[in-house]
Amino acid sequence: MVRAANIASGLVISLLGLALCSPAVRAGCAPEAGSPVMAASARTEGTAAPPQARAAPAAAPAIPVAQATDAAENDTRQALLAMGKLDDADTALSMAADGAALYERETVKLDGYAYCSQAVELAEKGEFRESAQAASKALHVALQSGNKDLLGKAYRDLAIAFSYGGQLERAEQFANLALKYPGQDPTQINGPARKILGDVRTRQGNFAEAIALYDQALTESSDRYRPLVEASLANALIQSGDLVRARTTLDAIKTPADPRQAAQLQRTRGRLLLAEQKPTEALALYQKLANAPADGDEDFYRAWALDGMSRSQAALGNDGEAAQALDQAIAVFDKARSQFRSDEFKMGLFSDLQAVFERAIALHGKLGQPDQAFDISERSRSRALLDAVAGRADIDRGEAAALDAKTLQAMLKPDEAVVAYHTLPDRLVAWVLTRDGVREVKFPVALPRADLVRLVDAYRDALIRLSPNAQAVSDKIGQLLLAPLDVPAGKRIILVPHGPLHYLPFQALRLEGKYLIQRNPMSIAPSISVAARLAQRTPTTQPQLLAFGNPAVNPDVANPLPGAEKEVHELAQEFPGAKLFFREQANKDNFEANAPQARLVHVAAHAMADTLDPLHSKVLLADENGKPNYLEAKDVLGMKLGNVAMVALSACESGLGRVENGDEVLGFTRSFLSAGTSTLLVSLWPVSDAATEKLMTTLYTDLAKGIEVQDAMREAQLAVMANPETAHPYFWAPFNLIGNWRLQVVK
Repeated sequence: MVRAANIASGLVISLLGLALCSPAVRAGCAPEAGSPVMAASARTEGTAAPPQARAAPAAAPAIPVAQATDAAENDTRQALLAMGKLDDADTALSMAADGAALYERETVKLDGYAYCSQAVELAEKGEFRESAQAASKALHVALQSGNKDLLGKAYRDLAIAFSYGGQLERAEQFANLALKYPGQDPTQINGPARKILGDVRTRQGNFAEAIALYDQALTESSDRYRPLVEASLANALIQSGDLVRARTTLDAIKTPADPRQAAQLQRTRGRLLLAEQKPTEALALYQKLANAPADGDEDFYRAWALDGMSRSQAALGNDGEAAQALDQAIAVFDKARSQFRSDEFKMGLFSDLQAVFERAIALHGKLGQPDQAFDISERSRSRALLDAVAGRADIDRGEAAALDAKTLQAMLKPDEAVVAYHTLPDRLVAWVLTRDGVREVKFPVALPRADLVRLVDAYRDALIRLSPNAQAVSDKIGQLLLAPLDVPAGKRIILVPHGPLHYLPFQALRLEGKYLIQRNPMSIAPSISVAARLAQRTPTTQPQLLAFGNPAVNPDVANPLPGAEKEVHELAQEFPGAKLFFREQANKDNFEANAPQARLVHVAAHAMADTLDPLHSKVLLADENGKPNYLEAKDVLGMKLGNVAMVALSACESGLGRVENGDEVLGFTRSFLSAGTSTLLVSLWPVSDAATEKLMTTLYTDLAKGIEVQDAMREAQLAVMANPETAHPYFWAPFNLIGNWRLQVVK
């Protein structure tokens, strides 16, 4: 296994070098005008180079600074400079500007400390974006009033929100800023800030620094807060291998009065027993914990106890019993439907529910049970999304459970194959499911998850930069990821990615001298259970089109998109009676009023992703009354779109978001499918205005002829590829077809 991992790393390193050997262009942006791969006039109609990429400026804040008054913005900057000695004033200014904009919109303006209380309460509920917004309002009040005590607490609460949200770099940044303002009672700021820094280092695997930070936090914490630091310290000591000190630390911690924290502490004791190679004692502890869970969260704590029992059985060499306990744990987690508990973060456990599924997959694979391993993988990725789809897409909630392999086999046609990947920490696993059964794929190299993250990022970046080496890299990655599947040419593929593979344009990988899209019709599914349910519900749809093109957005935020307007006019020719909105009329109000009744919805506009909370990712629809009025993913989540057969977001990076535990891509993909949409088209990078126009008009022309969407999407990509000026995958490969792959428009 070690040798295989080393081989994989070597291959990835060589591929990274090949992919990165391309003209230097800022990551995440379309090629710049004047670069070796660009015509001088990037906006010229018909140019081979990407005209105006449909992306809003990457630096735009989540809450537009334009909403704050110039005076407030200037006051904020001056206050920051006056209070000075900040290493990162620009970042602090950005959050303060967000807070100023939010504060000005408040009907009832609260005391700054009240916003801090809100921030902590929201963070403990898992509402990370709202927590950060509350803290940013406290930050604004602190800067306007010159209250340094409040300033330290606002920075502390921003650090907590970003830490809970997994944004470790920003959590560290704000924790360090908090330490500059210890306030009237330093234990309220210094202890939590040091602990957050220790938490960041623990999650980064830097246990030596984490332990040093926890030790310092102990000296700067209140008596009430100190036990939480000690619990985090004990967990870091266990992971670092310092079991003697871990035992001493744990034994000194008094059992918390809170039953949830007491249960979490018992989990830590079980971890230590396993690390001390005392699996029999650990098993007894976890069995007791499973039978006496904490009040209020019985399922959640029993599930983690079953996980501990599985680890103990595995350490005893009882793989069958270990798999059985994990299966029980997963069943209980499915019932609990909850992953976030702030007590875990408070006590340094940082549990990863996905790791439970990963160990179950590995165990069933080891036991030679590919069907069970596939079923566990499918359950891991579809739980929350299936719940949402069941509630919004006319699927009975009793049918919302993930479908097993046997059921899925019967739903597939003879010419269809499901390819499901699962990225484990040390290797890649995949299954091919057809009507004939399910088989596990054996990859020649291990392909650890960390290597795949680097490879996907580098390859996607190389495509964005129009690297001349893209085809050679596509050949090599195709040989790694596609060749072992042994899927015949012509077979329809429903591809289920996992982890970093969600951002890999599989259609641009090459096999046997052809791009995959040339060789096989293909589509993407967040889970095959979700896609199969949607295909059953909406096999056909009427030719009713609603389209939005070139929304009128403040030019300081984003440039106009005349190509998008032309695109909408052209595709509408295939759909008589289409309802179209352009410029000022392409606004959020018209979208919300008309989308629920539409069958096909097309939006050609700018878009931008939110990395902290993907539900705040937005499509830039037209400004209203001189102010931005974006369509955010959270707005879509609240809509009823069960009538909508397909949504095409003809915009930049509309398919990006954040891959959460449970392997769900949070953002527009999750929102539209949850709202009831059957089929979705989204993009993985900034798109070319001209090439996208060609792709979309070809797609809709074929749809109007009654061609199934998977074939229509394939023909659209091939049409762009056929033009020598747009043959590079940058132009034709950014869009993924997601969900119902069988959709057909009928008259």
